[in-house]
Amino acid sequence: MPFERPHPLPSSAPSAPSKQTSGAAIAPQDPALLRRLLRAKDRMDAASHEAWPVQRLAEVSDVSQAHFARSFRQAFGIPPHRYLLTRRIEQATTLLRDTNLPITEIAFATGWESLGTFGRIFRDITGMSPSAVRREAQANATPLDRVPACVLKAAQRPDLTTAVLEKRRRLAEGTNRPSATKEI
Repeated sequence: MPFERPHPLPSSAPSAPSKQTSGAAIAPQDPALLRRLLRAKDRMDAASHEAWPVQRLAEVSDVSQAHFARSFRQAFGIPPHRYLLTRRIEQATTLLRDTNLPITEIAFATGWESLGTFGRIFRDITGMSPSAVRREAQANATPLDRVPACVLKAAQRPDLTTAVLEKRRRLAEGTNRPSATKEI
C-alpha cells in the first residue's frame, strides 16, 4: 500500500496540538523534554558557527536522534537544521549591515564552509544576495544607524558607580554633600 499523507485540517480546527500524523494525535510535550530542547536550542544560539548535527543536539538533549528531531520540530515549528540556518543568516545579515568585513570572512565566521552555499542559501532565505543586502543597508543608513548597537547601548547605559540615593542627595538643593571621612 503506498504512503498516503494525512488530509489537511479544516480551518476551524486548532493548529499544533491536534495536528495528526499517521492517524495519531500528537500530545503536548512534557516540560522536562522542553527544557532539554531549549538547552540544545540555546547551544545552537551561542555557537551557531559550529557544526550541529542532529546526533550532537540529541546528546545535548539526552534523547534519541529521531525523537529529538521530531520533538524539536513540534516544539519550535521548524526542524533543527533550518533553525540553525536561520540563525546563521540573521548573524550574517547583521555583520553585513554593521561591519565592512569581506563577504567571504562573514560567511566563514557564521559557520559556512562554502561561499557558494552561503550565497545560495542567503538568497533563498532573504530574497537578495549578501552584497545587495549590504548595499541596501548602507544606502538606507542614517549616521546613527552606522554606530553598532553595542556602542550605543554602552553610551546610553546609566552610570551606576554612584548609589541612587547619593545622586538624589547631590541633586537636592540646599543640602551638604556627605564627607568621605567620618566625623567624631
